[in-house]
Amino acid sequence: MLRLLATIRKEWQLLLRDKTGIILLFIMPVVLITVMALIQDAPFRDYQDIKFDLLTVDNDHGKLGRYVKEGLSKSGQFNIIDSLDGQPLTAGQARDLVNSGKYKISIIVPQGATAEIVSNANKIVNDITKRMGVPGSLPVKQRTDSVNVTIYFDPAAKKAFKGAIHQAVDNFLTQVETDLLLDRIKQQLRRKDSTQVAASDSFSIRLQAVGLKELSTGAGKQLDIISNSVQHNVPAWSIFAMFFIVIPIAGNMIREREDGSLLRMKLIPGAYLDILGGKMLFFVGVCVLQFYLMMLVGIYLMPLLDLPRLVMGYHQGATLVVAIGIGLAATSYGVLIGTVFKTPNQALNFGAISIVIFSAIGGIWIPLEVMPEKMQVVGHLSALSWGLDAINDIYLRNGDIAMVWKKVLMLVGVSVVMLAVAGYIEKRRLN
Repeated sequence: MLRLLATIRKEWQLLLRDKTGIILLFIMPVVLITVMALIQDAPFRDYQDIKFDLLTVDNDHGKLGRYVKEGLSKSGQFNIIDSLDGQPLTAGQARDLVNSGKYKISIIVPQGATAEIVSNANKIVNDITKRMGVPGSLPVKQRTDSVNVTIYFDPAAKKAFKGAIHQAVDNFLTQVETDLLLDRIKQQLRRKDSTQVAASDSFSIRLQAVGLKELSTGAGKQLDIISNSVQHNVPAWSIFAMFFIVIPIAGNMIREREDGSLLRMKLIPGAYLDILGGKMLFFVGVCVLQFYLMMLVGIYLMPLLDLPRLVMGYHQGATLVVAIGIGLAATSYGVLIGTVFKTPNQALNFGAISIVIFSAIGGIWIPLEVMPEKMQVVGHLSALSWGLDAINDIYLRNGDIAMVWKKVLMLVGVSVVMLAVAGYIEKRRLN
């Protein structure tokens, strides 16, 4: 019993000596649960409770186009955008903006859509009045090709998101079309002065004169894939795993300080920079190797488990550049953590939980588009978000190096900043 109590007392004293470790032990979990509660609030609610930017192009310039924009705006679920920089959007611009990921949804109302609905209404009226014994007929245009309202989704949008929005828009279009048809029918029947007009008020008609069709956003050679569980999870969690390189890097740096080997290396003229460079190259290489190993799992192992096969896109050179950029950011973060903290326990607690937080707010766990607006702003500041966006640009948006170079530059830039901060802290420690 005395040994048990003595052991408890000893561990308590050791813990008290590491005041930073105690703070991290309690503060980091508080931050973690707060962040997770914020980002998971939206997924626990219906998609209809979330507002999305919606690009609209009205080539119809009739009742349907006007009703679609007004109705979607009044629904409270969409922020309607029909012009940029004071100029009306074109179908090509809307498609390109959605394909680039700047917007998630776009709707194109085709030319002649209202005329098609009116023609169908006239056809219905003709059939009704003929059965009622009322003479006369309304003009009906010869229908050739089907008329469809076109909807574009960001190729990186998740299937559940697309399904929910597609259903909401489809239901709304059907309602708008039905209202237009019923108004037309009622007007025409009233003009006939029929004694049976009152009965027409109870009609319930669902006529698909204009449909809703989803098209691919890209031009040219397409990947013909959707963002499924494999396409999202394999790259996303590979990036998450790459950032856990901070644990061995930070642990090694702290041990080197504790056993005096770091001081001996610094005493050798010019040796420390070479050693730091070698450390960076080695761990970046480990990260890249880890990334491609996970990609092989997605390509070869996932199909054996009856899951979709990972498609890596057409631009493998761009993928390699992005993987190196992510590895550089992860390695630099490890160097910073190893420089800032004094004990392995401090580095382990902060490094592990901070990576979980950065991955959560960066869209690794939950798509950014369904997070609260303020969390989306914070999420776009996460290096993991930049890496995932760049991979999605290549794998899902058919992008090449021209499409991802800005994100790679951001990853390199934040790496340089972290290394500079680590160097400054280490210099002050020596002084």
